[in-house]
Amino acid sequence: MDEVVPFLPDVAHQRAVFADGLLLDSGAMLAPLVVAYETYGTLDANRGNAVLVCHALTGDQYLAGRHPVTGRPGWWENIVGPGLPIDTDRFFVICANVLGGCMGSSGPREEMTDNEGNGIGRPWGTDFPSVTIRDMVRAQKRLVERLGITRLLAVVGGSMGGMQALQWAATFPESVFACAPIATAAHHSAQNIAFHEVGRAAIHADPDWCGGAYWREGRLPAQGLSVARMVAHITYLSESALTRKFGRRLQGAKAVTFLEDVFAVESYLRHQGSTFIRRFDANSYLTITRAMDYFDLAEDCGGDLSLAFRNTPTRFFVASFSSDWLFPTAESRAITRALNRAAARTSFIEIASDKGHDAFLLDEPEFHAALAGFLRGAADAAGA
Repeated sequence: MDEVVPFLPDVAHQRAVFADGLLLDSGAMLAPLVVAYETYGTLDANRGNAVLVCHALTGDQYLAGRHPVTGRPGWWENIVGPGLPIDTDRFFVICANVLGGCMGSSGPREEMTDNEGNGIGRPWGTDFPSVTIRDMVRAQKRLVERLGITRLLAVVGGSMGGMQALQWAATFPESVFACAPIATAAHHSAQNIAFHEVGRAAIHADPDWCGGAYWREGRLPAQGLSVARMVAHITYLSESALTRKFGRRLQGAKAVTFLEDVFAVESYLRHQGSTFIRRFDANSYLTITRAMDYFDLAEDCGGDLSLAFRNTPTRFFVASFSSDWLFPTAESRAITRALNRAAARTSFIEIASDKGHDAFLLDEPEFHAALAGFLRGAADAAGA
């Protein structure tokens, strides 16, 4: 039996376990299915005020409050809380770690199971089956049902979370009263797949990756994972944001040596990479980036995205940011046009911002007000 080497801190996550497992799009049966999650606020007596928030690629279920690993504030603490746009005085907020993640849900760093669902004493690693965005949503659906909720008031998410929100509305339309896909797309572009492949190549090239069995060798592909994070982080920002924050400033340099002195932006990226490896698993990164790359909501509809939402009862709020070049406004407009063709109740807003893709995570008052208004209107219409 192989020894499990825990590189990430051991955290007692809140988890739902489904012994019967989940049949994945790949045809693999994953049993048991484990979904780690957090909740905020109180579920009302009618169970009609639940809002599911879907996290982005490197996020997790800890969207508000202190993160148990990093000690930092939750990644959407400026959005979720009492009196905030996703108001926990009114809404019961759920956030689940995605399938394939590394914060308690079934994923590569969790214990591998045999065909009968019994643990075999080693992590899944690269043996973890391929997953899709739809698989992630099906896992979340099991959790929502376990919580006794038959219809979500809203599903909200940005970036990969927006992909999940769209998938929810397409797969379970009767279970989603309102949907807010933010800074996202209905399929992953060739450019975005290319950036992901650079990150994956960096991990694969790290000698400590050990073919994905680094856990067996007591090693960690830290350099490769750090480079992957650095490359990805560049895509989350805009040129204006980088120039405003760093310009061409040297970091503590008195003279240029080309060996030791670095630009401030280089130091920032190195910091992003070094902190990332303390909270994320390399095999999870490979698994989740592939899931994003596979995503194409129109593929099963002969390329016509509107057919994915035909006769949908769900109302939609689509939001983009003007400087987002990872998921540009054109992608959100394409979603909006498809929803309009499907005669869905739809509103769209482009927020003028120079903060790039990360704007949905930052202080953007116009976006916050628009999202809050949409959720209040949905709650009033649904009687929640």
